[in-house]
Amino acid sequence: MALSPRSPNVSLHSGTPSPNSRNLRIYKPKTLPFSHEFQTHKISSIKPVKNSFLDTTSIATSQDPNSRLNQLCLYGKLEEALDVLKSMQELRISVEEDTLIALVGLCERMRASDGAAVLYLYVTNSMTQLSAKLGNALLSMFVRFGNLDNAWFVFGRMEDRDLFSWNVLVGGYAKAGFFDEALSLYQRMLWIGIRPDVYTFPCVLRLCGGMPDLRRGKEVHVHVIRYGFDSDVDVSNALITMYVKCSDVATARMVFDRMPRRDRISWNAMISGHYENGECWKGLKLFFAMREQSIDPDLMTMTSVISACELLGDDGLGEGIHGLMLKTGFGVDVSVCNALIQMYSSFGNWEVAEKIFTRMEFKDVVSWTTMISGYEDNLLPIKALNTYKMMEVDGIRPDEITIASVLSACASLGELDMGTKLHELAKKTRLISYVIVANALIDMYSKCKCIDKALEVFHQIPVKNVISWTSIIFGLRVNNRCFEALFFFRQMKLTLKPNSITLVSVLSVCARIGALMCGKEIHAHALRMGVALDGFLPNALLDMYVRCGRMQPAWNQFNSQNEDVAAWNILLTGYAERRHGARAVKLFHRMVESKVNPDGVTFISLLCACSRSGLVTEGLEYFNSMEHRYFLTPNLKHYACVVDLLGRAGRLGDAYVFIQKLPLKPDAAIWGALLNACRIHRQVELGELAAQHIFEMDTKSVGYYILLCNLYGDCGKWGEVAKLRMIMRERGLTVDPGCSWVEVKGKVHAFLSGDNFHPQTNELNAVLTGFYEKMKAAGSVDFECSSTNEVEVSKAEIFCGHSERMAIALALINTAPGVPIWVTKNLYMCQSCHSTVKFISKVVRREISVRDTEQFHHFKDGVCSCGDEGFWKRFDEG
Repeated sequence: MALSPRSPNVSLHSGTPSPNSRNLRIYKPKTLPFSHEFQTHKISSIKPVKNSFLDTTSIATSQDPNSRLNQLCLYGKLEEALDVLKSMQELRISVEEDTLIALVGLCERMRASDGAAVLYLYVTNSMTQLSAKLGNALLSMFVRFGNLDNAWFVFGRMEDRDLFSWNVLVGGYAKAGFFDEALSLYQRMLWIGIRPDVYTFPCVLRLCGGMPDLRRGKEVHVHVIRYGFDSDVDVSNALITMYVKCSDVATARMVFDRMPRRDRISWNAMISGHYENGECWKGLKLFFAMREQSIDPDLMTMTSVISACELLGDDGLGEGIHGLMLKTGFGVDVSVCNALIQMYSSFGNWEVAEKIFTRMEFKDVVSWTTMISGYEDNLLPIKALNTYKMMEVDGIRPDEITIASVLSACASLGELDMGTKLHELAKKTRLISYVIVANALIDMYSKCKCIDKALEVFHQIPVKNVISWTSIIFGLRVNNRCFEALFFFRQMKLTLKPNSITLVSVLSVCARIGALMCGKEIHAHALRMGVALDGFLPNALLDMYVRCGRMQPAWNQFNSQNEDVAAWNILLTGYAERRHGARAVKLFHRMVESKVNPDGVTFISLLCACSRSGLVTEGLEYFNSMEHRYFLTPNLKHYACVVDLLGRAGRLGDAYVFIQKLPLKPDAAIWGALLNACRIHRQVELGELAAQHIFEMDTKSVGYYILLCNLYGDCGKWGEVAKLRMIMRERGLTVDPGCSWVEVKGKVHAFLSGDNFHPQTNELNAVLTGFYEKMKAAGSVDFECSSTNEVEVSKAEIFCGHSERMAIALALINTAPGVPIWVTKNLYMCQSCHSTVKFISKVVRREISVRDTEQFHHFKDGVCSCGDEGFWKRFDEG
């Protein structure tokens, strides 16, 4: 028989004590040792206790001490009763069994574990065998206290055990979570001929449902029929609940339909059973049938129905149920209001949820937490944080769900200070022990760019779940520590089975560094596990193939999955990055013909494709069709795409006029698109104007500084470059070191700028030196090597890093001639590297693809697919 993780080693022989009893620890109060000899003495020989119960009840001093103890128990005077018991012990006056039972009952009612220890010590010292009556009282008390060791010891010393004895012990083990032991006790009870009753079966059936164990549950159902309890309402309700918990709704409904009499619990169990197993409509139909039979619902019924409306996403039905709540008087109950807040928040109707929350006279921690999570789910993190602050003012102590929800809001806003304070609060209140809080902290620190703190929290989690591993993998990915993310994924697979969300995160890592073979392995793993079509995983696979530059496998994946709008958008983005504008346009028309409605993201990808392919007229037509044909309102991202479209085509004046006429205030991205166009066409004055607008709104994004530096550098304004770099240092802005990845024979290699740790570094440098000499001999002198301006060289090293050269050299050495080379880079490609790779592709006659932070550069026979846009000769080279 399988044992639960918390199960003690318990012997089920009724006449022997538990094996744990040798190590039994009994509380011993500071009293005189109890004697085994008892005599009856006159009460006059007992010294009266000052301020005792005797002084306040005018009981005669000649009253029998056992009667006095019974009186004290009746009035709940436990301390005085224990004093009298101590005096009786000192005078060796025997205590009657009924009196002991009364004392045990008083200790149980008052949860007095110390008093219980005194009585238990007395009993163990004075009696070798316990009667059923006294034993049952002690059993009940110890089970109530959760002390199963002492309960088992009492059970073993009982002369006779009745049904109550077995029921109490079975219930005690069940309540403590020892399900297997409780079921074994039940089987032992049947074996010795004890007939179960209406109290036995509900307890045992709850065990089967809690495990859940349908096979054993059906066995107990057979016992129910055999002993004639199948028509009892309580037992039938327990059967329904058991089958529901074991996901056998059909049998549960059969039991329900055959019940000769049903109470409200019967209806609630069946209604909630349908909801819990995804049969919301059946549950609602049963609710309406309940109403037709004039059975009034209670709080449990109403909260279940609200949950069903939430699961169905039927806001109309939810509003109708809300109206019924108000008519039946349940609308003011806290639990109902909490369920309504949750329901309306899930519908996206947070304003109604907010009204319900505001009108609540009393709010518990669930109310506050539900409202906070509702704001967070509806992308209103500022409101979520403000609500939490109001909760603090009201003096409501948060629970683990509250902390996790507020941390999620902090992650959305990048509120590191607030998140750190919540971390300290979680430590202080010990809520950090909840894995949901630790996972939320990992997410918050990751999104606030404090990945080392996230790793610290992760390593402190004693039992990590799938969400813990997924959160840290995703965190490493967004902090550009992709190698570590892959390492953690491999570690995770040793102990846990990754879910589809984990695989999506890892595929994102593979897409980021161009790890095609690793991505293929994950694809195969998803197919083996049967999750290849779960959630966003199909689109994550499609995105991986597209970003790794493998369009044919991407098309194969696209044709094998549901072609939703996200899938079409991924392919459009892939063509945009490759400057295949005509193919993107053709794909867009095919998408429309397939009856797939384009969304805002579709037009961003389409406009980008037109922009990078010089399709200005077509791009403007698609932009204008958004509102008129597809009823989509352009947002700031679409406006930025139009600016980029006009700017790349050299129509900088039109782009500037377009910005001035926008119906919305331009953001930094729109001015950034104009700045990038000025960099391409070397328009310093307009570029400086764009940069001025940018830095009024955003002073922390490094990319805009790099664009302006490149503009100044390309125009020979090295003094301005130096000033701008000084401003960056003063503001604490740093550029990520250049890093390039290349996959060779299934293994991904990374090269950082200036990295000399690769085992083949000397060979790689020799290869590159050979190419430089050939370039010089051919008259194609490397741009960097020919420069006499140290600032220009420094700019190229910082904003490019040249790391792709080492990656290409590694692939040339370790792959067969003619095999295409695929490199991924985290920064823009500089003019020097661009010229060098063009030359290498011509000399070695290989196709070389380099994906930088903006686009794919596909080199073949000394020509790049980008058309050398942005890499023209410097103006001073004339």
